[in-house]
Amino acid sequence: MAKGRCVISLQHAVIGVLSLVLLMQRGEATTFVVGGTKGWTVPPNNSPVFNQWAEKMRFQLGDSLLFVYHPANDSVLRVTKENYDSCNTTSPLEKYTDGHTEIKFNQSGPYYFISGNKDDCLKNEKLVVVVLADRTKKASSPPSPPPSSTPAPAPTTASPPAPSTDEGGAAAPSAESHPPKSVAAPSMLGLSFVGSLGAFVGSTLLLGF
Repeated sequence: MAKGRCVISLQHAVIGVLSLVLLMQRGEATTFVVGGTKGWTVPPNNSPVFNQWAEKMRFQLGDSLLFVYHPANDSVLRVTKENYDSCNTTSPLEKYTDGHTEIKFNQSGPYYFISGNKDDCLKNEKLVVVVLADRTKKASSPPSPPPSSTPAPAPTTASPPAPSTDEGGAAAPSAESHPPKSVAAPSMLGLSFVGSLGAFVGSTLLLGF
């Protein structure tokens, strides 16, 4: 019985942690109402109020934009930058006409929106927002250090090699390049002996006369 109660308590703890994580994830996402209480409409004096508002905001993955407008008179188009600049309404990437459009950001980068009425777009009913990349993905994959940061190992042949008699280099002359001393020594002794004998004989002859 005690073991069963422990298992049930563990299951409840796991469910509680998962619920807390889901609530935290939901709490991090933000829904931005475009235009505030005035909604998605032609701005006063044709001023770029939508972009001025967007520049003060911080949009991230998972956040949403909420467009509120009269569906009988207006709509929301997501377009390319070229069509955004020229207010081209003929070939949108996405078109919304429900009057209460919520668009969630599933990828980072710029998003371009214009009114479905070209005249209203020319009066600055248009919006561009830049969605930041997911910070958690950046933290999980830090950039690798440059390969040049590791110093190169010192060469193993920095000191000159010791002379070797096996290679026959100049530093190791062979024994055949010089005549053996044992041959020259008897010759010198013989010459000395002959010279001494000649001098003795010569002196004897002189004394005999």
